Amino acid sequence: MRLENLEIEDILIDIKPLDHIMGKHAFIRAGQWDYERVTYDYKIGSKEKNITYYIRIQGYAVEGDVDRGNAVIKLMTPLLGKHYYPHGVEYGEEENFPENLVERAKKLVQGVRDEVKDHENK
Repeated sequence: MRLENLEIEDILIDIKPLDHIMGKHAFIRAGQWDYERVTYDYKIGSKEKNITYYIRIQGYAVEGDVDRGNAVIKLMTPLLGKHYYPHGVEYGEEENFPENLVERAKKLVQGVRDEVKDHENK
């Protein structure tokens, strides 16, 4: 599910402050990057058996290199996904997400957005 209209997509920010901000808000990049792209995930546990939810914020380098730590990242529309063990994460619109989970996800993304905007490249 796309979390649209949260005003985070298209923000340009240097990779170093972005990594710091995302870590502060418990979004983990771990090994999910290459030279041109980054992916940050926030894990939300569930009482449902074998189900975990993830908020995913992705971005891509418009200049520089992620590996070298000098990239300028353009953020994309965040996603809310549902992980089905052992099959993987589904982000499709046909997935059902509890309304309280969607609201929680939006608030978490807005918290990141507010801080990212303070470091935005204009």
